[in-house]
Amino acid sequence: MIQVQDLRKTYNGTTVLHIGNLEIKKGESFGLVGNNGAGKTTFFSLLLDLIEPSAGHITSNGVKINESEAWKPFTSAFLDETFLIGYLTPEEYFYFIGELRGQSKADVDALLAKHADFFNNEILNSKKYIRDFSKGNQKKVGIIATLIGNPEVIILDEPFANLDPTTQFRLKKILRELADDKDVTILVSSHDLLHTTEVSDRIVALQKGQVVKDLQTSPETLKELEEFFAV
Repeated sequence: MIQVQDLRKTYNGTTVLHIGNLEIKKGESFGLVGNNGAGKTTFFSLLLDLIEPSAGHITSNGVKINESEAWKPFTSAFLDETFLIGYLTPEEYFYFIGELRGQSKADVDALLAKHADFFNNEILNSKKYIRDFSKGNQKKVGIIATLIGNPEVIILDEPFANLDPTTQFRLKKILRELADDKDVTILVSSHDLLHTTEVSDRIVALQKGQVVKDLQTSPETLKELEEFFAV
């Protein structure tokens, strides 16, 4: 589904990301972990054509990301609140995303109803603009928006940050249900090793922009990652 070949990103002569070869299979639930500055957000930004690679390339479903926009119809992402439109209400934003993805209001309403418990009665019908919500509630809006239109690739950067424990539990349930659908490829980055191992089939650890661990998730994965990062 996603192939990375000799990918580099350099700023002012300093290489912040260098991934020689990496393949993420269709239907895989892929977790990306690492310390601050490891290159996680840089990698996701390259996956979404938000920045240009200094060398190499990424292809998604056969489409070279920095040369074509044909990957956009089957890809959705939420990296941070800049992906939102602050002067809209959540409903207006959801319907706007629905229009972009060819979904009717009824389709969007059905999705929102399915995930009503994730909102915890704090989002819908509040008559508030997105900009007036807490960071945690803004994140809830952004995450559910990625599900609109049945995307084949979903990319989430630090999805568990700023969420209360109950919402984290509900998000893990959503991600596990998505992972059961082998037509959906999920990429999640996080500082939280426990949450990431719980929702991922495979974990890749980055350090100083390079892959240092590539693990199929098992009962030993969390311990191995904790020991690695404890050094």
